[in-house]
Amino acid sequence: MSSSIKIQQVAVIGAGTMGMGIAQVAAQAGHQVKLFDANATQTARALDDFASRLASRVKRGKLSEQEAQTLQARISAADSLSELADASLVIEAIVERLDIKQKVFAELESICSEQCILASNTSSISITAIGAALAHPERLAGLHFFNPAPVMKLVEVISGLATAHEVRDTLLALARDWGKVAVHASSTPGFIVNRIARPYYGETLRALQEGVSTPAVLDALMRSAGFPMGACELTDLIGQDVNFAVSASVYRAFHDEPRYRPSLVQQALVDAGRFGRKTGQGFYAYQGGKPVVEALPVPAGRTPESVTVVGDWSGLKGAETLLARHQGEFIRAEGEPAWLIDGVRVSLTNGQSAALRYPGQAAIALDWADDYDSVSHVALGVSAHCSQEQVAAVTGFFQALGKQVVLLSDHPGLLVLRTLAMLVNEAAEACLHQVASAEDVDLAMRFGVNYPKGPVAWGAEVGYRRLVVLLDHLQAVYGEEKYRPSLQLRHWATKEAQV
Repeated sequence: MSSSIKIQQVAVIGAGTMGMGIAQVAAQAGHQVKLFDANATQTARALDDFASRLASRVKRGKLSEQEAQTLQARISAADSLSELADASLVIEAIVERLDIKQKVFAELESICSEQCILASNTSSISITAIGAALAHPERLAGLHFFNPAPVMKLVEVISGLATAHEVRDTLLALARDWGKVAVHASSTPGFIVNRIARPYYGETLRALQEGVSTPAVLDALMRSAGFPMGACELTDLIGQDVNFAVSASVYRAFHDEPRYRPSLVQQALVDAGRFGRKTGQGFYAYQGGKPVVEALPVPAGRTPESVTVVGDWSGLKGAETLLARHQGEFIRAEGEPAWLIDGVRVSLTNGQSAALRYPGQAAIALDWADDYDSVSHVALGVSAHCSQEQVAAVTGFFQALGKQVVLLSDHPGLLVLRTLAMLVNEAAEACLHQVASAEDVDLAMRFGVNYPKGPVAWGAEVGYRRLVVLLDHLQAVYGEEKYRPSLQLRHWATKEAQV
């Protein structure tokens, strides 16, 4: 294969939503595109739908008539694979079955030129395994778009064991020329996004299983932390069946690694046929396509009689600014950072329950916020040693500062910080195993699933040492390998300590 590969004509196999979307992206970038599907009716339907969407955009003034005609003319139907012989790039977007993909690519090898790059849009199947059926696996790579392809910015370029460097580099450059954010990953289960995102779902599902709170409350907390959607509403949107299948697939692919263990809570929804929006019932019920979400409970609060600020809170953004807005008097004292409110010790969670951390004491764990002054919700994990009057005093303290207080059970690590820790830990493990660079991990999670920050950078802001401590405590509390800190995370924490 030549070290200089120029992509001119593009072919797409599979005329479903994803295949047609990829064809549109290539056409918008100026390529002539051949679209093939084993079902010719599907190809015709996809092209008709594309023409209708273009006409709609013209009608709304989003596109000129000439631009629409040009785009439409760039995509043509192919009646057989043999018509793809002139393509310099063939992108497969068909059913997720290894045997079928191997058969298609083996046939393409005998049709296309030696310079043609073969790419699979698979989201879960090993590129190395697909390439094992080819005479020249070095020409094969993964080119994983996210749905809808014309809208979503991210493309994962995946190298199998044999993928040539020039193929990788050509696809990365091409995706960027197409206006995409391109990242590179080695062919491991889930690649970057579908692997690192597992804890986002997993920790909320674990909280539900342990009776910490309701889907509406947990979703509200994750939105308050900056995520576009909470895990319950997001899995309802994706489809509980689809999301559960991905989790189960990743779990099996990693030989039953505990970090990816699927949730029995989610399995119950799948078994009941409650797949989410598409069935009208998931974690939420749906009316007119919209979820029926109950209002969050507003706990009773009262004005506290005494507030003592213990230790230095300057390391938590917005905490001192928030405190400055407190209307009553308070005193300061030396010691481990905490707010003593009517005798209740309120401190940032460290991965233990408040009751375990402060045995026999009235204590409340505070969940993480990137900025305590601007965050809308404050989540509190209440120890069984707190009286109702004490809980009301702490609640009233935060309510007077404009916060919506959410009372959770005394859940180790609570929700936001625990989820962040697991996301950062998974990102660290991917970096350790050379799946992707830290920079590409952060880009992938920002543009693939719209996280407000990449997990590696976010972890640095929170503090890698803080996250290691939290995970060590979670592992001790649960006795599960699921929460073991990655060696890479420990390395980052050590460097942080040296700085």
